[in-house]
Amino acid sequence: MAKSKDIDEMIEDAFLDAIDEEEQEEDPVEAAEEEAAIEADTIEALVTERDELKDRLLRAYAESENMRKRAERDRRDAELYGGSRLARDLLSVYDNMGRALDLVTDEMREVAGPVLEGIELTQRELLSVFAKHKIDRVAPELGDKFDPKKHQAMFEAPVPGTKAGEIIQVMTTGFIIGDRLLRPAQVGVSSGGPDLPKDAGDTDA
Repeated sequence: MAKSKDIDEMIEDAFLDAIDEEEQEEDPVEAAEEEAAIEADTIEALVTERDELKDRLLRAYAESENMRKRAERDRRDAELYGGSRLARDLLSVYDNMGRALDLVTDEMREVAGPVLEGIELTQRELLSVFAKHKIDRVAPELGDKFDPKKHQAMFEAPVPGTKAGEIIQVMTTGFIIGDRLLRPAQVGVSSGGPDLPKDAGDTDA
């Protein structure tokens, strides 16, 4: 009986060992598929990480480029418009010299010609300095169209032979710096020619 029991146990152990060996053996196809799946997941994760890093890099580059352009624009604006307040204050100097020259008569020029020439030279030099700093005059002519972006209407009046909106008087010259208005030109504007009476064109037969 003992020998029979030992034989049965040996058979059972051998059977169990065979089952374990079968379980331990892997299917080559399944192993390859599993390895391929793991590799695909790894590649996908790496691609996702690469795309995220690329996006962050592009955003950082765009932001730094915008900051560079903004700094460059601020630098140019500071260089061009930094003296706006000083230039605006100097406009009264130009105006006063112009008023003084407008009052000069022929008699005064004969008596104080060199002094008046000095004032004229100073005024021209002031305009030359303005030009170096991109400051230009806004000097409309009579008959020009009123431009609210450059002109300031001081009064409006009907004037024969004119159209509504035409400049009929220039009171003060304006100035512009770069593309910004320092001071508008002060002008008078026509409201149009007066209407003729209905019987103005009638004649007695």
